[in-house]
Amino acid sequence: MTRAPARWLPAEGVTVRGSVVVLPGRGEHPGLYARLGTRLAADGYRVAAVSSPGDVAAELRGGPVPVVLLGSDAGAVQAVTLAAELPVHAVVAAGLPLSADAPADHSWAGELDARTACPVHRALLEADEHLERGALAAEPADLPAVLPRVPVLVLHGEADVIASPKAARAFAEMLPAGRFVLVGGGRHDVLNDVHHRSVAAEIVQFVEWLRAGTRGPVLVRG
Repeated sequence: MTRAPARWLPAEGVTVRGSVVVLPGRGEHPGLYARLGTRLAADGYRVAAVSSPGDVAAELRGGPVPVVLLGSDAGAVQAVTLAAELPVHAVVAAGLPLSADAPADHSWAGELDARTACPVHRALLEADEHLERGALAAEPADLPAVLPRVPVLVLHGEADVIASPKAARAFAEMLPAGRFVLVGGGRHDVLNDVHHRSVAAEIVQFVEWLRAGTRGPVLVRG
């Protein structure tokens, strides 16, 4: 079912630092990204989650730069595909389904365990009437033949049983400007898993690096 985009804006008076367009994964809808959208908006980013790749171009018009496509699962494949066609500055691809795996337990309990260990997000999924249960069994689209030349952050859960972390790492290494981050213990819905705060922070650091034009976040440790 197609749903209207969901949007989160920085608070009044906060400098807008860029635009993030979110493409949900199989079975998901824009409303499931409220936690991530709210957090990114608090850091100054205008965020829109769409239910169809066809909605992305409209969200890009007049948006503050840099513009980042952020996709999860099949939405990550769509983000990588669209980045070769649309005027975007970077991509964040989370849980890229490059292997044809599905939960070993085909029940809803098995799918839920494969998706996330976060109790808050699990409760949200359990109560959501619009989530398409069983959707992870569907084959995602193939990656495009032409890969994006913009920077791509590939985020993947170490404990993802839906999509191979090894395949995601290999994909990142093929990209002209790829960066791979493995989330320890993370499951498939890595944007909405236990470490969602750290993952959101990684995304913000990545976009700040993009804004600064440096090779990575400017951090001093020790």
